[in-house]
Amino acid sequence: MTKLSVNVNKIALLRNSRGREYPGVTDFARRVIGLGVRGITVHPRPDERHIRRGDVFALSEMLKDFPEVEFNIEGYPSPDFLALVAQVNPDQCTLVPDAPDQITSDHGWDITANLALLQEAASRLRDAGVRSSLFLDPSVAMAEHAPSAGCDRVELYTEEFAQAFGGREEDEVLARYRAAAARATDLGIGVNAGHDLNLDNLARFLEIENVLEVSIGHALIVECLEHGVERVISRYLAICEGSA
Repeated sequence: MTKLSVNVNKIALLRNSRGREYPGVTDFARRVIGLGVRGITVHPRPDERHIRRGDVFALSEMLKDFPEVEFNIEGYPSPDFLALVAQVNPDQCTLVPDAPDQITSDHGWDITANLALLQEAASRLRDAGVRSSLFLDPSVAMAEHAPSAGCDRVELYTEEFAQAFGGREEDEVLARYRAAAARATDLGIGVNAGHDLNLDNLARFLEIENVLEVSIGHALIVECLEHGVERVISRYLAICEGSA
């Protein structure tokens, strides 16, 4: 079964727009955990425009009450970011190739061009007992380089699939994701996925076998506003339970 990890960045963004601790990031995380979610994701950026460093520590402390729930921290492997991860010691750290001012993640790593950086980061995470994951485009060639980076998993960047979903290229694009996922699995690398997956396209994507985790934030939060948190979370969990 695929694990659902809820990215709570958008809750932090909504809170920050008001200038006080409402809505509460940890409160929302606790609520979805109560509904059956078994993963929480954050992506703290240097400008703290949504998740703040304080949120990372607060979530880490709160999650001590829920040892069955995994904590995933995403970010570019800068010295400051890796120091934060070492302090918090989450279950997983997903390394993304984002510039500091980037609005959102929009591409995966070129592993060969960044091999030394990724090897050092993966080594530091391993020494800290943190599982490492690399944000990756649906490329068999890049999947083949994943072991050389020393990572435990890859997270397939699913924007291309989301854009193709419902169109003529859907099958062709999904086949590329399936091939990349299969190659990573064959090499002993676990497969996660995320970015613009939603209630409409997730079941189709999870026809791919052995996807261990999906991290979903923006779409899930919007759907919660439209349909209610309980209904949305229950539908996501049902889709994940029926995964390949």
